Amino acid sequence: MKRDILIVPFNPKEELIIACDNSGAIGKKVMDEVSVPYEIVGKLLFRVAYMECVAAGGIPFSIVLQNFNGDESWKPLVDGIQEGVSEAGIKELPITGSTESNFSLIQSATGMALLGKRQLGWSEPDFTQFTCNLAIIGKPLVGDEVVTQSKDVAPLQLFRWFAEQNDILSVVPVGSKGIAYEMSRIMPNRHDQLSFSSALDLKKSSGPSTCFIVVYKREFHEEVISMANKWIYGYTTI
Repeated sequence: MKRDILIVPFNPKEELIIACDNSGAIGKKVMDEVSVPYEIVGKLLFRVAYMECVAAGGIPFSIVLQNFNGDESWKPLVDGIQEGVSEAGIKELPITGSTESNFSLIQSATGMALLGKRQLGWSEPDFTQFTCNLAIIGKPLVGDEVVTQSKDVAPLQLFRWFAEQNDILSVVPVGSKGIAYEMSRIMPNRHDQLSFSSALDLKKSSGPSTCFIVVYKREFHEEVISMANKWIYGYTTI
């Protein structure tokens, strides 16, 4: 499945993964649409880029941060990124980048590129060869909901756990286009025929990938239910 990443040849055994995310009108400026500390902005930017990288089989090794919010916001953004790194349960990543200090914007703007590596020739298993289930982990949230309903956001460490299991055939972060869009990419000809175990708004934005999709072998179902626990919001047979 094609992800929102760039793959670049790196060496004879590995390829480079570049995963990006950006944030606009979210921060501490007066004209921002969503008012949150820059620590949260940094943490959520890392979240999206990390999930995209890992979903494609990558191991993150560095971060490039683009800051258009002034010098004083650099440290809070980095602190937020490091909080996300800690939540994912991975080793600390080196961070570089730049701050626009010549001009001041009336709204916040921040961007991030996360660099990762994967083995050359990596590919997801062909889940059409198995009897599978599909589950939604976490709740689709956007804007202020991400803060006010943070308990419904799927934890990064849980995402990482699913990505590392052999019986999980695919992990797919859900972004601003919603669950239905991501399912149409997974199963172009069958996504509109699925019936979930609970009511879900399949078209709602999931903002900074507050939920994700897992495709797994059906015999792994009990393990998925047990591990996802309160963060599983629906499942179906495919």
